[in-house]
Amino acid sequence: MPGKRAPLAGLLWDRQQSRAHCSGLGASGRTAERQSSPEVFLPDAHNVPPALAFLQELPSCQSMLRRRTSGRESRDYYSLARPAAGETRNLLEGTRARSPGPEKPLRECALNISEKRQLRAIYEDNTKYLSGWHLWKQTSSKSWRKFVEDTKDLSSYLELWRHDIHSIEGKFGTGIQSYFSFLRFLVLLNIVIFLLMFSFITLPSALSRHGVFNSSSVQVSPSTEHRCTVYTVSGNKGLVYFYNYVIDLLSGTGFLEWTSLFYGYYTVDTIYFGILNYHVPLAYLLTTLAYLSISLLWIVKRSVAGFKQSLVRSEDQFQSYCNKIFAGWDFCITDVNAARLKHSSLHYELKTDLEEERLRQKVAERTTKEKLHIYCLRVFLNGIVLAVLSACFYSIYRATVYSQENISQDNKARFEDTLLVQYLPSMVITLANFIAPLLFSAFIKFEDYSPAFEIRLTLMRCVFVRLANIGVLLFSLWTRITSCANKKCQACGYNYQLYPCWESRVGQEMYKLLMFDFIIIFAITVFIDFPRKLMVTYCSWKAFQWCGLQEFAIPDNVLEIVYGQTICWIGTFYCPLLPAIATIKYFVIFYLKKISLMHTCKPSARPFRASSSNFFFLVVLLIGLVLAFFPLGLSMTHIFSSKACGPFVNFERSWDVIAHTVEQLPAVLRKVLNGIASEAFAVPFFMVVCLVMFYFIALAGAHKRVVNQLREQLVMESRDKLFLIRKLTEAQKCS
Repeated sequence: MPGKRAPLAGLLWDRQQSRAHCSGLGASGRTAERQSSPEVFLPDAHNVPPALAFLQELPSCQSMLRRRTSGRESRDYYSLARPAAGETRNLLEGTRARSPGPEKPLRECALNISEKRQLRAIYEDNTKYLSGWHLWKQTSSKSWRKFVEDTKDLSSYLELWRHDIHSIEGKFGTGIQSYFSFLRFLVLLNIVIFLLMFSFITLPSALSRHGVFNSSSVQVSPSTEHRCTVYTVSGNKGLVYFYNYVIDLLSGTGFLEWTSLFYGYYTVDTIYFGILNYHVPLAYLLTTLAYLSISLLWIVKRSVAGFKQSLVRSEDQFQSYCNKIFAGWDFCITDVNAARLKHSSLHYELKTDLEEERLRQKVAERTTKEKLHIYCLRVFLNGIVLAVLSACFYSIYRATVYSQENISQDNKARFEDTLLVQYLPSMVITLANFIAPLLFSAFIKFEDYSPAFEIRLTLMRCVFVRLANIGVLLFSLWTRITSCANKKCQACGYNYQLYPCWESRVGQEMYKLLMFDFIIIFAITVFIDFPRKLMVTYCSWKAFQWCGLQEFAIPDNVLEIVYGQTICWIGTFYCPLLPAIATIKYFVIFYLKKISLMHTCKPSARPFRASSSNFFFLVVLLIGLVLAFFPLGLSMTHIFSSKACGPFVNFERSWDVIAHTVEQLPAVLRKVLNGIASEAFAVPFFMVVCLVMFYFIALAGAHKRVVNQLREQLVMESRDKLFLIRKLTEAQKCS
């Protein structure tokens, strides 16, 4: 009827008016707030019309009244939510007052279409009043912005494996796509590391050895024992069987041992570029520190984005249910089977959340006897886990000792025996990486944890097994390198009889680990996954049908490549071209995994929840990088350098080249560096760092409070809607 407002429209309009009064968003309310006091105007029974009196019963108004009466800060939550009409009007008035050039594109402004059109009209009207300088500045700014956007769009087409990853995302969703994106990140990282090592170490040394530049080789100090400088490349002379070349290619011995692939090749000390001198030992050490630092910064930078997403997604259980039901679908999926699997995975996640809620209730209702029983069982099972880890570590240690003793004897044996001895530590490590996770998965079922914590604990145990196995291998190697059976080898500082160039021997072990890991991945994919697909598809036996297709387990595949990348980080110092081998390996693995995924695998029915973001992957990779720092730092600072090979024969340890370089600097610069390294600089620097850290902690706390206010506002919004719906229902019943 004319002159009357519809019930729902009237209630919503009255609600907006009441919100303007309660929150002070109207123009008059804002003027009074700015002129009189910072407190928000709250309505009472005297200044609110009787028709709107029931709006005082809104949960948001009641909450604000309680806050004001209790003496708390009466902050307007609605002003944090959206720009109101007054804010938009202030924005338009400010735009008219200042120069018309927009600070950012209109499409990025949080305004509706009509407001954006008003802003565009204001910009166009004010353009004719600009001077030539301002008009040129505005035009050049727009042109530069458009050029940057076009460059970004063009660079996206040059992105590695862009089409392949998009096709994987469209068929299997973002979970499996994150694994291939992570693999692409490792390829790019290894390319950068290879370019660093090749540009600053390999290329200058190779050119100088071929006489392109004048150079000088490292000269052993006269005080060094002569027996410490004897280094004979292992390998057979004369008639050589073909399988010996295969052994050398797989183990890095023989003809590969004296190539630029390993540490012993780099014997150039100084390269002369006219008046400039290029000190290879210093460049070798600084390049190693550079690729480790670049890896750390790059991983941390990518981890920050994932950490922000994890903070945003930290929510209570009710919001988690709502997000899964209303916003959990992956619209990138185009395949019917993948859509069905995504539907079942969402169903599984909801069941998992309900199961976790049931377990939390069960834990809260446990008696003292039940708690004592489960704690004793967990202690017992963790003892078994430690026993399994100890058995793995001891097996790796004994295999390494046996392999090194038989290699050092240089006895002539058959092809199978020689290759078995060479790869015995790698095979034991691979066997431990295969058996231990199976045992951990069986033990975790009896420990009565929640499903989410069960997955995380199992993965962290598997990460520890894989990365600790590398540490045990290095420990067993360095135990034999630094141990001397007689007093003769003490003059060199290491066991020169077994390891005349111990850095190259460590590089060979890292090379064999990387090669064997690639062989295992290739063999499992070709000789297990593909035959399994054929048997499931074409055989009618119930055993094969029950077995089903191979699931693409994202965490297990991620652990494989993190394990290989950790080997690459450790071995690059001893094998400078190892990043190139790792890059080729990851290239092949990408296409191998893609073909296996498309033709032989299916996504896991129990998805890994963190797979939509790379945060967990990068955390595991960061753990591997931290593990790589320790052996490299110990070898540089505590173990004597080889006197028969490498660029550091003139120094007791690799790190001594830093002190030697500092001593050759001018006196003023040397005093500055010594001052930076002194306590007088370290203490104030530490205090400044602490102040900056406290500032960011306080800033993070303020941001957290704002986030909590916004969440509380959302809750109030939902309560207001329920209240209005209830009032509307009552009004309709009365009418």
